[in-house]
Amino acid sequence: MISNDKIDELIGVDESFESAYKLMDILKDKNERIELFKKFVEIENDFSFDWFTNYFQEEHSNRKNMKQDFTPDGLVQLANAVLGKAEVNVDVCSGTGGLTIKRYSENPNATFYCEEFSDRAIPFLLFNLAIRNVNAYVFHGDSLSRDAKAVYQLTKSNEFSDIELIDDAAVFENPNADTAIMNPPYSLTWERKDEYLEQPRFKDYGVLAPKSKADFAFLLQGLEELNDNGVMSIVLPHGVLFRGAAEGKIRQKLIENNYLDTIIGLPEKLFFNTDIPTVILVLKKNRTNKDIFFIDASKEFEKVKNHNELKQEHIDKVLSIFKQRQDVDKLAHVTQMAEIEENEFNLNIPRYVDTFEPEPVINLSEVQDDLTRLDLEIKQSEQEFTSMLQEIHRTDPETDKEFQQFQQFFTNRIEKKYHEPIARKHVTEETTKEMGQMSLL
Repeated sequence: MISNDKIDELIGVDESFESAYKLMDILKDKNERIELFKKFVEIENDFSFDWFTNYFQEEHSNRKNMKQDFTPDGLVQLANAVLGKAEVNVDVCSGTGGLTIKRYSENPNATFYCEEFSDRAIPFLLFNLAIRNVNAYVFHGDSLSRDAKAVYQLTKSNEFSDIELIDDAAVFENPNADTAIMNPPYSLTWERKDEYLEQPRFKDYGVLAPKSKADFAFLLQGLEELNDNGVMSIVLPHGVLFRGAAEGKIRQKLIENNYLDTIIGLPEKLFFNTDIPTVILVLKKNRTNKDIFFIDASKEFEKVKNHNELKQEHIDKVLSIFKQRQDVDKLAHVTQMAEIEENEFNLNIPRYVDTFEPEPVINLSEVQDDLTRLDLEIKQSEQEFTSMLQEIHRTDPETDKEFQQFQQFFTNRIEKKYHEPIARKHVTEETTKEMGQMSLL
């Protein structure tokens, strides 16, 4: 992994905040671009992951205004693996390209359509695509309003992609993609307009995603860019599974259109800037089955410092369940439409995957042994303390009323503080039931 300081050094800046602008200037000049690419390749030649994820997250991301949270590697692998092969892939809200890079590593001859709004992310996205020598189009603009700041075409050559600024946002109107992979900003506010309801991407749903939560707007935009057999994996917050009003209507329509195939619940604390748990939704344009597969992978992680990570064993386990598409106790459930309708199209995972673990039944023999042992310990402690008092008081305990009163006070206090609470602690509801049953025998 290239260090942040080394990235700054290679780009030629003293401070990281300058790197995006300097990198964009370098990319515009073919000779400078190729020279920079060769310097990077001398240090790192593993093209299967995004070298800039941590760098951009720490130095350039805007969580407050743009809700930027870059996708951790384990989640990148899982979101990619549920898609399969593609000749054309779309990535809406690409960031620096982490999800697309993973798609490229398994589909090196595909064409990639990437959309990104952030001015600071675009240079790193172009860099990541061109150094891997891919065929791609990059839409620099607002994916929801479709207002473009610039459109770039990257064309594969002998070693690195050529980069050309083109005046043709229309290439994004119908990518006819085989797959779409997305991790859009969660619950981002957006400027929706009534005229959007007449556009194909939203028309069939009758409503728009709420102004304060663009989650379903991003989903429907990506869905529109798929071909008739296309598949999408999108990472979103859990709220899309159960929130009502306009989101509830969109969710119901997606289900009725038979687009929603699988829901994978993920652990909390996977991301750098937010602790919220998320889900992967897998949608398919051309499905023959009429069910929805729920996988609860919320406990499949390894804790690393303040965050949780999806390790390879967790990814393999989830993918194995995903491919088998069968009920797994406390992990997965194939849900039929009747059950979903009974739940009024609420897709909250605990409604379908029961992870409840019953409390163990109390063993009355063990409780009795504990109480007997405690009685002995109390008596032993009382005797030891009495002996200590005799040494201190130096009087005849049989004639000293003050000593006798204190000894009784001490004994009562010990029994009240230790004996009774422990007895109450063990006599639970289950214990009471057992006692009742025993009394009937």
